[in-house]
Amino acid sequence: MNEPVILIPGLCCDARLFAHQILHLSLHRPVMLAQPKGATVEEMSAALLTHAPPKFALIGMGLGGDVALDLLRRAMDRVTRIALLSTDPMTEAPAVAAAREARMVAARSGRLFQAVAGEYPAADMGPRRTEIETTLRAMADHLGEGVYLAHSRAMQRRPDQQKTMRRANVPALIMGGMQDTLVPRRRHDFVAGLMPFATLHMQEGAGHLLPLEQPEAVTAALETFLRGPMLLR
Repeated sequence: MNEPVILIPGLCCDARLFAHQILHLSLHRPVMLAQPKGATVEEMSAALLTHAPPKFALIGMGLGGDVALDLLRRAMDRVTRIALLSTDPMTEAPAVAAAREARMVAARSGRLFQAVAGEYPAADMGPRRTEIETTLRAMADHLGEGVYLAHSRAMQRRPDQQKTMRRANVPALIMGGMQDTLVPRRRHDFVAGLMPFATLHMQEGAGHLLPLEQPEAVTAALETFLRGPMLLR
């Protein structure tokens, strides 16, 4: 049987982020959705690891990608492969952290969706913008202010994972959107260059929210990646 796959969604996102991938990937392998829970990326990865199977593949987007990398750091012998979508593995820049504070103030003031919308630039979303914004609002309403604030703090405090990436002896897929202004092409190039067994896939017609903007293309790329050979260790 193919190895189980753990999907980890991004900031203030739930299973709806990966709806297309869950539907199709689960036809061929066990798939579980792991909602990031904790005050830091390290707490989130530690909590997830206690419920993870002995061996598993990881797919994470944004914050979920940062959690996936920390899982890889903790348990590289249990991870069979890793896919990072729209993921910045570096510590957050001070200017970005300051802008995040303003959104957190908005969330505490009863403007949760305004805060969440500020995380994902509408200009990056392409022709599915209305559909995507509806999904973002539904996810924010479901998860609530507390989850948004916890995720935001975790992003501000996320660790630098360059050391983890350099020693990652597993197949890796680095996926980014060509229109992503949050994690631009040069950052994806950098990440792919650090990981010894990484493949870079830049998706046309997509910004940061790859699984919602180009669901079919993302699923196809992930299925091809998951069917690839595992490294012998």
